[in-house]
Amino acid sequence: MKTIQYKTLVATFLIAILGVSCSDDDSNNMMDNEPDFSGTYMQQDQMGRPAINTVFVSSGNKDAFNTTTPSNMGAMYQSAFQTQLMALNPGYTTNALGLDAATFTTVLATDVLGVSTTGTTTFFDGTNVLTGRALADDVIDVELLLIFGGPDGTANSGLTSDNVSANDKAFLTSFPYLASPW
Repeated sequence: MKTIQYKTLVATFLIAILGVSCSDDDSNNMMDNEPDFSGTYMQQDQMGRPAINTVFVSSGNKDAFNTTTPSNMGAMYQSAFQTQLMALNPGYTTNALGLDAATFTTVLATDVLGVSTTGTTTFFDGTNVLTGRALADDVIDVELLLIFGGPDGTANSGLTSDNVSANDKAFLTSFPYLASPW
């Protein structure tokens, strides 16, 4: 029985190899590894802050939002973001940054990631706020805390964390820094 299964497996493997390698089409030659910069490129998505675009931009506005110049985003989307924030958290007054709904959604609507060139790089560590993003920063927990945590970060405790406390693999200490895939 095992011999028949083994022969079937080998035959299937050989047929697959022959089927893949028998092609007269050289137009897809993978030997040319040079990047192709010809053509017109268009921005398709913005994700300066993960989940903000997903949560605060309606599906009907995704394409427009994703192609809006960041300097125009606040004026164009702040009101819609504030409406969505108040729908998510009707009891919102201020957050752990002391920002009221209008101020907070103005910050959110401009979906860019600020970077501090002279100080700590972090999404939010209790002191430094939106000064960049370190790989280990728990961005989703910070966003949930700022949306649902109230003025001192303790309100709605069941909504202020995704309960994922660490990456499944440690980040590397040298470039490319990201953990290898499973």
